[in-house]
Amino acid sequence: MRPIRVVWGTGRGPTELAAYDAALADAGVHDYNLLQLSSVIPAGPSIEEVGTALDLGPAGEGLHVVEASARGETGPQSAVLAWARSPEGPGVFYEAGASAPADEVESEAREGIESGLALRDREYGEPSLRSVSIDADDADGFAAAVAIAAFGESESLL
Repeated sequence: MRPIRVVWGTGRGPTELAAYDAALADAGVHDYNLLQLSSVIPAGPSIEEVGTALDLGPAGEGLHVVEASARGETGPQSAVLAWARSPEGPGVFYEAGASAPADEVESEAREGIESGLALRDREYGEPSLRSVSIDADDADGFAAAVAIAAFGESESLL
């Protein structure tokens, strides 16, 4: 079974979208059409924190992801991905992103994952957290941060 890879990155650019694209490139997922999933982790695959995705398939294909992102022109841009699993395997992701300091976004992610776990009728392990932040004030233009759970490998869209 293919793992779920947690990747993250930051970027800068002359526009908000260019900064976001640069952050996706830093995470290694900029050549895929990102297909957003909600937040449920299936029982089977492992979760690996890898930082930057290696080859997940041909450029232009679809890649299923749960994504936390933030982008803006001023101040810190922080993205946090939280997750927890039950002993049986299923789990939950929670994503948070904002133009705010990392500790504030981490607090939101912790509150969100705890709320999401409380909605489900099973026990969970301690949540894991991946946080990434960049200060947009350090340079001209925009900045972006992403933390992404990439499910398996890319798939043809046609």
